[in-house]
Amino acid sequence: MNYLKIGKASELSGRNKKLYRALEIFPGFFSWSTLIVLIILSYFKPVWVAYFIIAFDIYWLLLVFYLGVHLLASYRKLKQNEKVDWERKCKELLVIEKSPNPPFAKATEDKPLYQGGNQSPQPPSTLGGNNFVGVNWEEVIHLIILPTYNESLDVIKLSFDGLINDGYPTDKMIVVLAVEERGGNEARVNAKEIELKYGNRFKAFLITVHPGKIAGEMKGKGANQAWAAREVKKKIIDAQNFDYDKILVSIFDIDTVVYPGYFYCLTYKFLTVNNPYQASYQPVPVYHNNIWQAPFFARVAAFSNTFWQMMQQIRQEKLATYSSHSMTWRALVDIGFWSTNMVSEDSRIFWHCFLHYGGDYRVEPLYFPVSMDVCMDEKISQTAKNLYKQQRRWGWGVENLPYLMFNAIKNWKNFDKPGARGKIISRILNQVYGFHSWATNAIIIGVIGWLPLILGGDRFNATVLSGNLPVVTRYLMTAAMSGLVLSAIVSTFLLPSRPKKYGFGKIIAMLLQWLILPLSIIIFGAIPAIDAQTRLMLGKYMGFWVTPKKR
Repeated sequence: MNYLKIGKASELSGRNKKLYRALEIFPGFFSWSTLIVLIILSYFKPVWVAYFIIAFDIYWLLLVFYLGVHLLASYRKLKQNEKVDWERKCKELLVIEKSPNPPFAKATEDKPLYQGGNQSPQPPSTLGGNNFVGVNWEEVIHLIILPTYNESLDVIKLSFDGLINDGYPTDKMIVVLAVEERGGNEARVNAKEIELKYGNRFKAFLITVHPGKIAGEMKGKGANQAWAAREVKKKIIDAQNFDYDKILVSIFDIDTVVYPGYFYCLTYKFLTVNNPYQASYQPVPVYHNNIWQAPFFARVAAFSNTFWQMMQQIRQEKLATYSSHSMTWRALVDIGFWSTNMVSEDSRIFWHCFLHYGGDYRVEPLYFPVSMDVCMDEKISQTAKNLYKQQRRWGWGVENLPYLMFNAIKNWKNFDKPGARGKIISRILNQVYGFHSWATNAIIIGVIGWLPLILGGDRFNATVLSGNLPVVTRYLMTAAMSGLVLSAIVSTFLLPSRPKKYGFGKIIAMLLQWLILPLSIIIFGAIPAIDAQTRLMLGKYMGFWVTPKKR
């Protein structure tokens, strides 16, 4: 059985099922155990918990400073890359290639580039710090897959306008609009209208309709993308004998609007990094499409996610693919496309590749933005419900933790390259830490930190520590508020131009909205995260929930 395609424990049997099920229980059990033990000890051993809370607050303060430095460094790189003329840099590579003595290896008749089938691509050469893969930028074809379910025509048009306005030659783009059959007639009509308006602008344009009832598939984006990829492979790529090694795939959420220069930036990165075929390429998601219209709490959640992704770009060893990203067609074919039986397809594709290549796979940060939608609905109450569901779906990414641990156990011998086993252990520990802290940290600080005073009774309240605990906590958390101030400032610098219908007061509101951050990270952070982990722990598997797109 191909364990790399496993979605959940119920797809296995015997000992494997029991092992996978235990690994599914672990994240939720770990998070709940941490919270329950602290609550119990707040009654029986309040002094212990008080000392722990003080130590934890110090850790939190140091973490805020640490992540703040990373946020500023990433912001600086982001702004620098937005100013770079990536088209010129790609053309400079072409000039080097055509020089009499190019500083890189090229394909020859006796050592050709990969041309499809089951061959492996020729390993790229690395000289002078630059990597050349036998491809110049003019030969690179961009395959863009845009899965859609029931989004409005306006949402889809804005994404296509972004492709047209990017600046990269559209005759080097193959675009697939991946429609769901269950989206009904309206989805097909919208797709046809898009084809009429944009279809002849690209090298090739294809509408795929993913059947609604395929045995063993989950109704979700991953299954739709996999269907679309196989269709474009059969009908365009293989039919026209395109070179697999000259195709980059961008998998975009339908609300993704690329910033001008994205595809030049991506192409340049692909042509200049080492081992480019075993890498995904991650932009920074910014939620600017409707940022001015969205409610304040939805904006805070959106900016918080952007900041986290920015900080992860600096820490490449912890970076995994998220939402809209790009990768090579070669890698996608090697693993047999996306799994069709799980929710978090955007990150699972990275872990699938990471395990397939024995740890020799990574994410290259682009430090370049793509714009998406803030969660928003017509009513504020519905927006809050949708935002919670969206955050819970993101928290369901915890399903990748048992997947990673199970396959590390089953495929341990495949991690035989120097440092590979240390890398997989490090990745697992990072995931354990990440999901555990997501579910518990905010609750520990905002709720459990006060329980020794409430549950400790006279035994604790009679101690000197009981009087010092709130004072020390207040000072530490006040210092940690510097992170909140930094977030407010950076978010203002990232904002797109203010629409004329909004006055200067809107800017003030954008700054003041950050005052709700301590509450937001509990309601729209920790609670949906632990909700998702609890469902996984109990075997109540989630389906794929499509966030409504309203503007």
